[in-house]
Amino acid sequence: MRKQLIVGAAVATIAVMALSSCSTRDTSSASGAVIKKGETIGVALPAKTSQNWVLAKAAFEKSIAAAGFKADVQYAAATNTVPDQQNEVSAMVTKGDKVIIVAAQDGSQLGTQVAAAKKAGITVIAWDRNLTGTKNVDYYVAFNNFKVGVLQGNALLAGMKAKKATGPYNIELFAGSPDDANAPIFFNGAMSVLQPKINDGTLKVASGETKFAQVSTQGWLAQNAQARMTDLLTKSYSSKTAELDGVLSPNDTLGRAILTAIHAAGKPYPIVTGQDSETASIPLIMNGTQYSTIYKNTQDEAQAAVDLVTTLSKGEKPKTVVDKNNFNGKITVPSVELTPILVTKENAVATYKDNPTLEALTK
Repeated sequence: MRKQLIVGAAVATIAVMALSSCSTRDTSSASGAVIKKGETIGVALPAKTSQNWVLAKAAFEKSIAAAGFKADVQYAAATNTVPDQQNEVSAMVTKGDKVIIVAAQDGSQLGTQVAAAKKAGITVIAWDRNLTGTKNVDYYVAFNNFKVGVLQGNALLAGMKAKKATGPYNIELFAGSPDDANAPIFFNGAMSVLQPKINDGTLKVASGETKFAQVSTQGWLAQNAQARMTDLLTKSYSSKTAELDGVLSPNDTLGRAILTAIHAAGKPYPIVTGQDSETASIPLIMNGTQYSTIYKNTQDEAQAAVDLVTTLSKGEKPKTVVDKNNFNGKITVPSVELTPILVTKENAVATYKDNPTLEALTK
């Protein structure tokens, strides 16, 4: 989902990994474009459907200005979103923006626009969400999305075990929007942890819905998650003896919607995961209603993209990783990856100590 992220200083390091799935290399922009200080960086953001997108504009404007470039930051409209973002990217090409950073509403629907950008000699950077089905993308800047899912899966297991020492545990699974390239990566990361436990009987999914297509949430919309959770409770947990122990939620917005449905059904709160460290979820974590979230600092992520542009402007080769999870259907996009942080009640104060807004919510 994300995809979703909070502005403020945090310890989010760029991970240059030498693992089985990642290797380090130096690379330069395939476009060979040269950008000079004072020129314009375009940033095409999706609709403001979550807190991280609302905060992203200010994060980019701050980093771009500090680096000595001009910012052209645009949001897609809440309605007619994909065509609106297509038009905005096309307009950035026409205006002559030297770099276009794209946080795609639907990464599969911008092939024509990024092809035009590349033809015009513009460097194209996918940000937070990959651009799929195209060779016309130079770099991808994001948190390690597979790692996000792994952290969520482990958190779900740890939370349930802390609450009830032995299983089996009844769980339900939720994933993000199918038009978000990150959503299946989050889910696959989590399932790399959870599927073996489903196979050995430690975990039971009463609904039987374990495939991404069954558990995805169109548009990352809270109302869709709430409606599905209500339906699951009615069909699989209506008996007083049918206890729901945990729910894999891919982000905080959906996590709160899931908790709302559970509360409305008169059921005790299970262990519920999340992502993005949204301000509405931090108090829920501190009072034990939501178990965990993931901290992915928007300002750090925006800064990483602008730092990449600064490196290119100096004629230097940026240091990137090659991660198999960042294969976009055409190429494995050279990537700058940042490290996500799992947050629970136990480490929230320490994690948010450099972010006054979030730290205040832990009190």
